[in-house]
Amino acid sequence: QVQLVESGGGLVQAGGSLRLSCAASEGTFKNYAMGWFRQVPGKEREFVAAISWIGTLTYYLDSVKGRFTISRDNAKNMVYLQMNGVEPEDTAVYYCAADGGTARDMGPRGDVDYWGKGTLVTVSS
Repeated sequence: QVQLVESGGGLVQAGGSLRLSCAASEGTFKNYAMGWFRQVPGKEREFVAAISWIGTLTYYLDSVKGRFTISRDNAKNMVYLQMNGVEPEDTAVYYCAADGGTARDMGPRGDVDYWGKGTLVTVSS
């Protein structure tokens, strides 16, 4: 069982930056592909970014490419989402995700083994 706890959400102005963090409880963290999803009330959860277990492969939602960067620190059991140039459309609850499959498949599958409880990001215009 992997427990994921997100932090770093909050209110930010459009054009600003925010860094989300996700702490994983599991000692075998490095064996999991990690990702971030987001959800706006009334809409389906949406894939944002994923990173392979070794951290060399990353995948992004087209609308965040060039603005968001996912990274991980396997020594600390942490994964991060650096959000730059945020837009009001980025407002959502952001969820950390861990999966025993490949990072490449996290977006297309839309489902993962473990979810965090989410952290709210609000971008003001």
